[in-house]
Amino acid sequence: MTQHISSRVRALAPSATLAMSQMSAELKAQGIDVINLSVGEPDFFTPEHIKQAAHRAIDDNFSFYTPVPGYLSLRKAICEKLLRENDLEFTPEQIVVGNGAKHALCNTVMALVNPGDEVIIPTPAWVSYVQMVNLTGGVSVTVPAGIEQDFKITAAQLEQAITPKTRLIILCSPSNPTGSVYSHDELKALANVIAQHDNVFVIADEIYEHINYVGRHESLAQFSEIRDRVAIINGVSKAYAMTGWRIGYVAAPLWLAKAVSKLQGQYTSGASSIAQKAAEAAYNGPQECVETMRQAFLRRRDLIVGMLREIPGLKVNVPHGAFYVFPEVSAFFGLRHGDTIINNDTDLAMYLLRQAHVATVSGEAFCAPGYIRLSYATSDDNLIQAAERIKAALAQLA
Repeated sequence: MTQHISSRVRALAPSATLAMSQMSAELKAQGIDVINLSVGEPDFFTPEHIKQAAHRAIDDNFSFYTPVPGYLSLRKAICEKLLRENDLEFTPEQIVVGNGAKHALCNTVMALVNPGDEVIIPTPAWVSYVQMVNLTGGVSVTVPAGIEQDFKITAAQLEQAITPKTRLIILCSPSNPTGSVYSHDELKALANVIAQHDNVFVIADEIYEHINYVGRHESLAQFSEIRDRVAIINGVSKAYAMTGWRIGYVAAPLWLAKAVSKLQGQYTSGASSIAQKAAEAAYNGPQECVETMRQAFLRRRDLIVGMLREIPGLKVNVPHGAFYVFPEVSAFFGLRHGDTIINNDTDLAMYLLRQAHVATVSGEAFCAPGYIRLSYATSDDNLIQAAERIKAALAQLA
């Protein structure tokens, strides 16, 4: 009966990160000790003051439909955060709260892109960008940046990729899957290019904003020459360990925010009332928890990078944000262990799952064959064990 499924759904690829996480869970259910480094999720619990706000919301009967763009109080809190932390002025009418940053991002892509429009996606890129563009009938134009340039595209590369059909650029910094962070000067160079093309818009995916190891977060929205063409995507999932609460937002020019709200009103309506009140407490409450988690991620980054660099054949850079490391693994292509031959990064990721019982994600899933992604959003003990298992499994390849 699959022939009756719509062409748009049949054209979608399943999420590779979720698929690997599912395989990991299935092996665990069989009693196999799998260390899951495939999932992009903080392993911390939501801070207590945020959970208490959710309890109060329940007690205060916040149990009715919410406004489509989100509670006004939450949108005001987001505006205050953007001004306080980013020196960016927005009004509550320019904020639309969605069911997670992924939802807010997909809404924004769908509000901007028509069939045939080109969307520039620097790669490596998060697995869902290309699929979201596919849903709109748009055309993804990938611009590769390898480990030798710290996985960041240049202004010259961007200029070369822009055509009369270009409608949108999606830029993620700090980056999933690489952890790379664009500096002020690097973003300024990109903004100078974008400013020359009046019909080109930008989605700035900043969900990892607070997991930054090199100083103040820099946003493309800070540059006045393109400010009215930039939509910021952010949310509470990574900074406040609130992945399951499903609260994200877009901060955009008013015309675009209205379009996103119109779209959202037709197929999901407003986000969870209780989760919104929890998010409001996250933005308005004490921020020490954010720094505590950032410091833990920094320690873990140094730990995993140090161990991976000791493994012959892996090429590893130092990520400056998020909680991922993205080693180059092509040295293992053509090698084998028993009947298993490593032809590509997907083969290697499956080999590590089956032989080392460590779940990673292939670089191909991120439009970057030749790499694998490891998340270090887990305990130090897990990271040490995972690195030891990976080293032993790779040593068996010949």
